[in-house]
Amino acid sequence: MTIDEILRAGPVMPVVVIDDAAHAVPLARALVAGGIRAIEITLRTGAALDAIQAISREVPDAIPGVGTALTGADVLAALEAGARFIVSPGATPALMQAAIGSGLPFLPGVATASELMAGMAAGLSAFKFFPAAQAGGVEALKAFGGPFPNARFCPTGGVSAANAAAYLALPGVLCVGGSWIAPREVIAAGEFAKIEALARAAAGLRVS
Repeated sequence: MTIDEILRAGPVMPVVVIDDAAHAVPLARALVAGGIRAIEITLRTGAALDAIQAISREVPDAIPGVGTALTGADVLAALEAGARFIVSPGATPALMQAAIGSGLPFLPGVATASELMAGMAAGLSAFKFFPAAQAGGVEALKAFGGPFPNARFCPTGGVSAANAAAYLALPGVLCVGGSWIAPREVIAAGEFAKIEALARAAAGLRVS
């Protein structure tokens, strides 16, 4: 799949933190049952890579990706774990080289026009706008639409069920990223029926 296809797999990409790899498969099954397939699993815990490996092996309809990739070593680990895509909060030249070289779809984080231009110069066209709320939110993305009409975005950071529709109404936004579908404490509690219900509600949002 291309990065555009992954971002178009649903209007919301859950950004999840998994503390126990045993929760990975029931989490992914709940999200898929609710209509959400692409899942950003952040490299913030020791369970993340095992979780990605389990989802990749046991939930074929899910599209597991690595989030918070910061180094070339993270890219290699993502590839070995069976991740289908890579997300980073920013993008150094070394990270971009490693991610692009891996062959995995790559979604680097940008917050400024210069960062966006650097990514486009590297041949990329889809970006994580992060941290969206702090970087100007909907109005900032509207402004980017003028000089960068072909750029596509997944705004993340301060995006919620209350404001997701405003982002999704923008022509350059393919999906939004957020943690409200699968909060860390809900995953840890094993409340997967609740996650499925939240996923179903999120899947009902529409991209313009």
